[in-house]
Amino acid sequence: MSRASKITLACTSLAAVGTVVFVHFGQKWEQAGMHAGVIRDMEQQRVKKERQADFEMQKRLEDEYRKVQTVHDGAGGEAKGGG
Repeated sequence: MSRASKITLACTSLAAVGTVVFVHFGQKWEQAGMHAGVIRDMEQQRVKKERQADFEMQKRLEDEYRKVQTVHDGAGGEAKGGG
C-alpha cells in the first residue's frame, strides 16, 4: 500500500469511529434528558394532587364553618349560611 492510501484509510477509519462514538453519546444524552422530563412530570403530578387535596380540605372546612357561622358579604347585604 502506498503512503497516501494508508493515510486515507486511517482518516476515514477515524472519521467513522468518531461518528459512531458521537452518535452513541448523543443518544445517551437524549435518553437522560427524556428521563429527566419523566421525573419532572411525575413531580408536577404529585404537586397537583397535593394542591387538589388541600383545596378539597379547605372547601370542606369552609362548608363546615358556613353551617356554624353567619357570614355577611362586604356590602352589608343579607347573611349567607345558617346559624
